Amino acid sequence: MKKSVLTRYRVMAYVTGVLLVLLCLSMIAKYGLDVAGAADFTRVVAIAHGWLYVVYLIFAFDLGSKAKWPVGKQLWVLLAGTIPTAAFFVERKISHELEAKSAEGSPVVAKA
Repeated sequence: MKKSVLTRYRVMAYVTGVLLVLLCLSMIAKYGLDVAGAADFTRVVAIAHGWLYVVYLIFAFDLGSKAKWPVGKQLWVLLAGTIPTAAFFVERKISHELEAKSAEGSPVVAKA
């Protein structure tokens, strides 16, 4: 298994997850608490999350296709970047699963 494929997915899962949590908190500050300046912060975080989510999709799809996941599992991983905190839990589960398969010596990710 190429570690770089898993590593870049893991990095983007964390980045996407953090940005999504920040986005949710900034929306609460903007709409629920009427905090001054929250609108600008919300806009910046929303744009950053949107663009970086596209990168996350590319890396997650690459990992899933190389690991030969079924479509359902692939969709589950791809959608994790849209649900606050889900990316953290899905990333841990996927990482543990792939590292366990790698330790067993099974081919986890096909060579590119």
